[in-house]
Amino acid sequence: MSSPALAFNASEAGDLVSLEDVQLTLPSAAGPVDILRGIDLRIGGGETVSIVGPSGAGKTTLMMVVAGLEQPSAGAVRVAGADLTAMSEDQLALFRRDHIGIVFQAFRLVPTMTAVENVAIPLEFAGHTAPFEAARAVLAKVKLDHRLHHYPDQLSGGEQQRVAIARAFVVGPQLLLADEPTGNLDGATGETVIDLLFELQALHGATLCLITHDRALAARCARTISLADGRIADDSRRSDAA
Repeated sequence: MSSPALAFNASEAGDLVSLEDVQLTLPSAAGPVDILRGIDLRIGGGETVSIVGPSGAGKTTLMMVVAGLEQPSAGAVRVAGADLTAMSEDQLALFRRDHIGIVFQAFRLVPTMTAVENVAIPLEFAGHTAPFEAARAVLAKVKLDHRLHHYPDQLSGGEQQRVAIARAFVVGPQLLLADEPTGNLDGATGETVIDLLFELQALHGATLCLITHDRALAARCARTISLADGRIADDSRRSDAA
């Protein structure tokens, strides 16, 4: 029988992401530091949400909590109806593998693996019957089918981020988390990568949570959440958003 913590159903839960009074306090040499101070947040399936705010506002920490990479000090975190705070590290790893895609600013590709091998990793862990065939197909979607067997250091920054996006989407995640995905790219390359990110999000119907310092990029999302001092300072929707 499966663990209750792993029993999830997005339609029954109503919201894909649900945070209730989430707090995170970390120790430091100067004493405890409150990073998140009572976050209440609900995000529906298929939404595009940007998370903005000054450095130190808690944006990346919030993403880490939603991904189950950081446990809150207090509060409830549910994704697709699953209680992340009740899961073990192994359960969280399996849940992320099957339901959450993450794109980091620093790409985080395995340097000793080719592009197709990097993208196939989550499929191999999941026991996919044809991981490399599926990896090649998603790399073709990001227009890298001619770079399948190149290693990360043989790829440009934009190409590496496209590989990272392909890896994030290859399992068909319900939730995609992107932390400053264009931070290491020049303007034109970054725009191309973002266009691709939104294109794949729309194609797969995934929920996208995008952390960015770029207000113009944030405005491409239907909803913008502003953080300040570990709290939600504003939560607004575009006038043309449903």
